[in-house]
Amino acid sequence: MEITIEIYQGDCTEKLKQIQDNTIDLIVTSPPYADQRKHTYGGIPHDEYVAWFLPISEQLLRVLKPTGTFVLNIKEKVVRGERSTYVLELILAMRQQGWLWTEEFIWHKKNCYLGKWPNRFRDAWERLLQFNKNRKFNMYQEEVMVPMGEWAKSRLKHLSETDKMRDNSKVGSGFGKNISNWCDRDKAYPTNVLHLATECSNKNHSAAFPEGLPEWFIRLFTKEKDTILDPFMGSGTTLIVANRMQRNAIGIEIVPEYCEMLKVQSSN
Repeated sequence: MEITIEIYQGDCTEKLKQIQDNTIDLIVTSPPYADQRKHTYGGIPHDEYVAWFLPISEQLLRVLKPTGTFVLNIKEKVVRGERSTYVLELILAMRQQGWLWTEEFIWHKKNCYLGKWPNRFRDAWERLLQFNKNRKFNMYQEEVMVPMGEWAKSRLKHLSETDKMRDNSKVGSGFGKNISNWCDRDKAYPTNVLHLATECSNKNHSAAFPEGLPEWFIRLFTKEKDTILDPFMGSGTTLIVANRMQRNAIGIEIVPEYCEMLKVQSSN
């Protein structure tokens, strides 16, 4: 079966209607944040954002397979000196729509500039919200395991008797442990914090993903020949990475120039 890239130029609210029900394995996207990208995407006001996004998420819920996952990269903004609540309101509204808010990942921007404003410091992170249709979904955790690292040699060198048994947490969380199980491992499961630099090489888009971001989620939630969707594809990073990883890819973008650029890239 040949791996394909499909590109739809237009408003994703309408173009998503051309995709069949229950056909997408993974949705990874970063829509324009509230009041941003005004010249390109119009800049949706923060107090109108939920109403704008819900018809889109309704279509995404329809096209996603029951075993699929939706990863939404989004970040609240500051309005008159305090954090806007539009992201939290969107989460609650999507739960009412039928989505399960399964997990929240944090993207730590390793190369973020330092700095401050009068009442806060510069952000060096963004949210990656995981939504699902069902509690059971495809997840390939072994694909994103990380090397144990040199830290393990010193950290696991002197284990107490408590470390070698499964006991109750001393803070009352109920979680047990047996740290000695880690001694002979070469790899470990990661945390939900992704340490990735922002994309510096892609000059075609003002807010381009680093390739490592969609790649990590594609590894975690899909296998070869699955289908990835990005309804706000921008310069097409998600589609390019998906294609390289032998996944089918569908992208929707309202800006014609981005669509043409990706068509040229994918044909080369």
